[in-house]
Amino acid sequence: MRIAIALVPLALAACNVSKEGNSVTVQYDQNTAENAAADVGNFAENVAADIGNDVERTTDKVQNTDVDVNVNRDVETNSQ
Repeated sequence: MRIAIALVPLALAACNVSKEGNSVTVQYDQNTAENAAADVGNFAENVAADIGNDVERTTDKVQNTDVDVNVNRDVETNSQ
């Protein structure tokens, strides 16, 4: 269902509408539709690559983290 919703703007972008007098003509340009679909695909590919790069950098940061915890077991409490 989401794909169908996403395809509607692509289909509308490929339509050429002209009006002469009382008539309206709608023409579908396949080349424009193919170009728009290719642009969307390229954008999605770039976003996925950016996310993958961010995940890789975050993983590197987490793996390079060294935490030392010093716990003092001889704790005195001030109870009244």
